[in-house]
Amino acid sequence: MRRRIEHVDTDASGVVHFSRHVSLMETAVLELLEEHGAGPAALAGHGVELAITELRVRYHRSCAYRDVVLGEPVVEHVGGARFRTRVTLFRLDAGRARTDLTTGELVFAAVDHGLGRAVPLPPAVRQTLKGLAAHADLHAAPREPATGRTTPFQGAGLLRAQAMVAAPAPDDLYRPDPRP
Repeated sequence: MRRRIEHVDTDASGVVHFSRHVSLMETAVLELLEEHGAGPAALAGHGVELAITELRVRYHRSCAYRDVVLGEPVVEHVGGARFRTRVTLFRLDAGRARTDLTTGELVFAAVDHGLGRAVPLPPAVRQTLKGLAAHADLHAAPREPATGRTTPFQGAGLLRAQAMVAAPAPDDLYRPDPRP
């Protein structure tokens, strides 16, 4: 995903509001899913929609009006009714250099459109998501066995070492209240 920050994305000082980072991360994931035929349009045909059930965000740097932001989403894990993604937002600087802005983890659940309850992912969509996760695994940075943290890594894959951070402390975890 590539977006230029518009005036509507910023606060009075011209800096992007923190909540807009989450929206950009979600957009990056949904664009990836749509591109592979596993997004909201494909799910709607099955009477299924997506709901975010977990969100973790780590802010590294701010961005401002007219900055170009890149979003790189990766499917990390696929279950029966849920899947976990990791997204990194970068600012594209002069000379095509990238500055890390935000890293985050979004967990999506398949929800019955009419009932609002979790349902299994449609088999074709689940298979596509598993393929995306397998592709991401091929390009992932190696992890240390004892800690699970990434080891130094240089390369051109979907994941970059600086995009992968240790899991945030429980204080950083936001879990929306369940709705009736």
